[in-house]
Amino acid sequence: MSVRHLSSLFAPTSVAVIGASNQPDTVGHLVMRNLLSGGFAGPIMPVNPRYQAVAGVLAYPDVDSLPVTPDLALLCTPPETLAGLIQSLGTRGTRACIVMTDVRSRGRERGPRPLSEVLLAAAREHRMRMLGPGSLGLLVPGIGLNASFFAKPAAEGKVAFVSQSGGLCTAVLDWARGHGIGFSHFLSLGEKVDVDFGDAIDYLGTQGDVRAILLHIESLTDARKFMSAARSAARNKPVIVIKSGRGAEGARAAASHTGNLAGADAIHDIAFKRAGMLRVYSLEELFNAVETLAHTRRPTRGPRLAVLTNGGGLGVMAVDELIERGGTLARLDDATRAALAKALPAGIAPNNPLDLGGGATAETYGKTLDILLGAGEIDAVLAMYAPCALSPSADIARKVIEVAERHRTASVFTCWAGQAQVETARQLFTEAHVPTYATPDEAIQGFMHLVTYRRNQHMLMETPPSLPSEFTANVESARTIIDVAIERGHLIMSEPEAKAVFAAYGIPTVETHIARTPDEAGAIARHMNGPVALKILSRAITHKSDVGGVVLDLETPDDVRRAAEDMNARVAATFPEATLDGFTVQRMARRPGAHELIVGATLDPIFGPVVLFGQGGTAVEIIRDQAVALPPLNMALARDMLERTRVFRLLEGYRDKPPADVESICLTLIQIAQMMIDIPEIVELEINPLFADARGVLAVDARVRLEPGKTKGPHRLAIRPYPAQLEEMFTMRDGRQALLRPIRPEDEPRHYEFVSRLTPEDVRFRFFGLVKELPHDQMARLTQIDYAREMAFIGEMEEKGEMRTLGVVRAVTDPDNETTEFSVVVRSDFKGSGLGKALMRKIIRYCHERRTRYMVGQVLRDNRRMLRFCEDLGFERIGVVDEDVVELRLDLAKIQWADE
Repeated sequence: MSVRHLSSLFAPTSVAVIGASNQPDTVGHLVMRNLLSGGFAGPIMPVNPRYQAVAGVLAYPDVDSLPVTPDLALLCTPPETLAGLIQSLGTRGTRACIVMTDVRSRGRERGPRPLSEVLLAAAREHRMRMLGPGSLGLLVPGIGLNASFFAKPAAEGKVAFVSQSGGLCTAVLDWARGHGIGFSHFLSLGEKVDVDFGDAIDYLGTQGDVRAILLHIESLTDARKFMSAARSAARNKPVIVIKSGRGAEGARAAASHTGNLAGADAIHDIAFKRAGMLRVYSLEELFNAVETLAHTRRPTRGPRLAVLTNGGGLGVMAVDELIERGGTLARLDDATRAALAKALPAGIAPNNPLDLGGGATAETYGKTLDILLGAGEIDAVLAMYAPCALSPSADIARKVIEVAERHRTASVFTCWAGQAQVETARQLFTEAHVPTYATPDEAIQGFMHLVTYRRNQHMLMETPPSLPSEFTANVESARTIIDVAIERGHLIMSEPEAKAVFAAYGIPTVETHIARTPDEAGAIARHMNGPVALKILSRAITHKSDVGGVVLDLETPDDVRRAAEDMNARVAATFPEATLDGFTVQRMARRPGAHELIVGATLDPIFGPVVLFGQGGTAVEIIRDQAVALPPLNMALARDMLERTRVFRLLEGYRDKPPADVESICLTLIQIAQMMIDIPEIVELEINPLFADARGVLAVDARVRLEPGKTKGPHRLAIRPYPAQLEEMFTMRDGRQALLRPIRPEDEPRHYEFVSRLTPEDVRFRFFGLVKELPHDQMARLTQIDYAREMAFIGEMEEKGEMRTLGVVRAVTDPDNETTEFSVVVRSDFKGSGLGKALMRKIIRYCHERRTRYMVGQVLRDNRRMLRFCEDLGFERIGVVDEDVVELRLDLAKIQWADE
């Protein structure tokens, strides 16, 4: 990921147009026309040896002849000229270019590489950023930059739009102009061989004039970069995405149900949610969502909505749409009903929706809205109005705004139906930043946008609970089983082999043995002493029950032997090409009333490992009740998976059936996710069925598919997991030991306790001011870090039976990995223990190994102890930020580590 030189792309001081032309209907002509008409203040330099001037501006024959080095170059020349031009521009010192030429039809240029790769290599040689090829260009209305060949410019606004579809860009510009919508930035990515969604989001997420980021995505390439950038930006401003290509992308050949059930669109959907983004499904919804999120002063605290209206029909329409979209109609408490009954005119029932009648006055609207907004069982109120001669719309709107201003808990949405008679009221709402809509459907859609956005932000900021029981996977044992299976050519593992891997990760399994012949199957059953299940063993048969390859409840060894003989004959007749390796004999799992679930994992070509959960059994692909998630998982994310399925309502218990052990199911999902992280050779796995009841879980049938040579480590994961390999023990000067490890989201509760035990001086030195208590969202940012671009190590030790945080060191690195900013604080009672120095040395070594160039930090001038401490570690004073703050820097490239 990198924002290097993106300022030259988005905010250039000079622009050159290579291939500028006076010939109408050419890209070079349109680009020059747009640049000149946009009002850009810097030099615009056309380059074309065939013209003395283009559009009245002096032209230059080549790049070397330009009077100044352009920050940004627009390339509008034939494909065969592009590589040489990028070389010339790079040599000259240009830092960004937009390749507007479509090179896809060129295929490969004089060699094995596609032309787009040749252009990228030329740009990277000079550290030049390239937008495109095939980009329609870039618009930044705030600086008058129209570096595009769009037919019409964009109006200035606070919304950034990024798309890889040129055709959609044109349509959006036209649509937005007709609806009075402006943009801070408008970007066509083209083939995105260099600047992609991740780079654009990283840059736009830090720009103060960007209120929201809108994305149109057809395909993603670097999932890790995209997820890191999106999660970072979404913490600061709305990121709203529309993804095209939602339909099935063709059946995938898979060795399990999981491989077929984990659809690509569902995986994109959960990735967007995991990043805190809001997904929408049409252009109009895209911009409606922007207006809703921008005009709502605070996010709704939940999904419970009250509807207030002067027309019963409007209220019914709103409720129908709310239920259809999965919202919740608030149930009024007795106290709320009693308060409403006193305030309402005679004959009006205090219900939800609340119909005030056509003669409702502004005073009635105000009193009832005040009661509803103050009710704890209501999260938001939709105030609706149908034009009526007896009740002026603007007066009622003013009263709604007045009441809404007094309440800081529940949100207010408005729907003033009609046109001419309600125009003034809608304008009043807009000026007061109260969301307003023309129809009940639009109003409910806006409310649900806010509910979904809040839920996704909550997922982004949520503190996950601890595991119900700590599990330590026997990775070495599982690794050995995998290696042996690969050596034997068992790329689809036998059921006993697969179950052995699951058992190594602590997942309860049914005792299973392999028999090569019917007689051997009978002998195994004799030793198992009880009813058994017999299954065919064949790597060519994915679903055994489909070919009569499963027989249950066999009581005696003779029953098992005869069943095996019959099974041999039956499978040979129905599936003669399959190679039979024998049978599996497993103890019958007596779990009457247990739920049959499916838990699995597969590899997505974009996002890497994906975990799946749902209702299991033989009809799993017919029922299609499943949810997916991206590793790594914690208890909160695992439970969210469960809650997104229909079977979860059954797991909670019903009638005389007790609830299932949901924590055990969640733990199983976490164990499966960890398995996919630890063992890259696993490309598909499945437990179906996984029995679940009040006693816990039991893996009855298991399947694992292997593929040797897969990328090892966390690189194949869209979200970098907790780096356990960075944990180490440290012995303090008094002999006590502390564990130094990366911070985890689960550390948030202990981090509150840690901050509370810092002295006022410690707090002032760390936060440059007196901080009584950090709110949850800020504490979540400190504990829920993206290990791909930030690191924090804590020192912890057991005190009075509980683990306590003793100190923390943090480094936040820019996307270019050029500079990282550090901070460190240790509890006062552990100063002088050596812990602070150990934490600093650990973060310095970590950044050095990541090839970060500089570590910088700011220290209060009167924090003399910290200044001496940092200088002893090699930091130098490089300046004074103001009279109270000193800036320090450590050149990590100069560090030489002695053997320790």
